[in-house]
Amino acid sequence: MLPGLREVYEAYVRAADELPALPGALQAEVWTSAQLGALEAAAPDLRGRRAALADLMMSLRAAGTPGAYAFLRVLEAIGPVEGRRAAGKAADGVRNLAEPAWLSALGKVTPSQVWLIQEGPLDGDRLICEFRYEGGGDLHALAVRLAHGDVPSEIVVVGEVPALMAAARQAMQAELCVVQPYDPKAVGGRLRAALDTPGGLPRDCYPALAIARHRAAALPGG
Repeated sequence: MLPGLREVYEAYVRAADELPALPGALQAEVWTSAQLGALEAAAPDLRGRRAALADLMMSLRAAGTPGAYAFLRVLEAIGPVEGRRAAGKAADGVRNLAEPAWLSALGKVTPSQVWLIQEGPLDGDRLICEFRYEGGGDLHALAVRLAHGDVPSEIVVVGEVPALMAAARQAMQAELCVVQPYDPKAVGGRLRAALDTPGGLPRDCYPALAIARHRAAALPGG
């Protein structure tokens, strides 16, 4: 649909060669989210984003490499909702490839603790949402800073959750911030609305946007 981007899709296919060697589902999801973020940040509108995503999936299926196959499976798990079924069908068309050990864990996360960190009236709210994969492994967190009007100003996926929370509690003891538990259902609603802010987001938010939307959807009340 967008033949002018053919070289871009080919670059994605080449980059995907590194995907099967990543150590776990979280790293694969973060990697794929970054690729999707670059695509969405460059898209002029929703229609253009969807066309580019469809073209990319066709290019990945045509390539048929282990990396392209893994890319499609991650898209099926955490990509834009409207494209997940198509990504799965495209991956089904790629046969006889060895699968990374983490493939079956993709997207299968359970929410845990949710925290609100407030550093000052001008800094907005920082929401820390903890998740684990099935079986209780790979604790990680989605950290989103919401500025005035609940517009995201920072989105980060954190792998070292204990270190993050220890630093937050030290800052609280020094009276630099307030840290308190937050109702997961309430924060889920805030995040889902914030991550679909009309008019786009700060460019630095795009690399983690796909995984953030997936995790926000996993919170209660979705």
